[in-house]
Amino acid sequence: MAERREELLRAAIEQIEARGVAAVRIADVASALGVSNALVLYHFSTKEKLVAAAFTYAAEGDLAHLRRLLGRRTTALRRLRAAVRWYAPTGQAKGWRLWIEGWAVALREPALRAVTRDLDRQWKAAITEVVAEGVAAGEFTCADPVGAALRLTALLDGLAVQLTSYPGAVARSRAQEWVDDALARELGLDRRALTERER
Repeated sequence: MAERREELLRAAIEQIEARGVAAVRIADVASALGVSNALVLYHFSTKEKLVAAAFTYAAEGDLAHLRRLLGRRTTALRRLRAAVRWYAPTGQAKGWRLWIEGWAVALREPALRAVTRDLDRQWKAAITEVVAEGVAAGEFTCADPVGAALRLTALLDGLAVQLTSYPGAVARSRAQEWVDDALARELGLDRRALTERER
C-alpha cells in the first residue's frame, strides 16, 4: 500500500511539473501509471489532497537531501557551499517548475501554503544553523545568520524563477557567479577565498 502511494505521488509530481496544478487531473496521474481513477481517489479522495500530498512528498525529499549535505563531517563552509550549489537553479536540484507552480497555487490554497511555508522555514533554519556553526568555529564572520539565510534563499528563489520561466534571460554561469558572490559576502569572505578554503 505504501509503495503504491509513493508511485502515485511521484506520478502526480511529474504531471504537475508537466501540466501545472490547474490543468492536472486525477485521470492524468492514473493514466501515467496505467491504473484507474478510483485507485487514485481511494488513496487521496480529492485532487486537492493529492496535490498537497505530492508537494509534501517532494518537500520531504528535498529536506532529506539538504540534511544529508549539511550533516557531512566537514567544515561549515564546505557544507554551505554544497547546499547552495545544489539548491541553486544552476545546480542539481530538480523540480524548480514544481516549486514555482506550488508558490503560485499557495496564494489561494491554504493546505499548499502550509507545505511551502514549512519547507521555506526548514530551509532557512538549516542554513542559519550551519552559518552559526561556521561563525562559532571561526571559519568566517556573519553578524546575522538568520538574515544571511533569508537573503541567500531569496536570491536563489528569485534566480530560479528567472532561469525557469525565462530560459536564456541569464546565463547559468553568470547566475552561479552571483550566488558565489552573495555567499562570500554573507560570510565576510573574498570570493576567491571561498573556493580556496574548500580545497
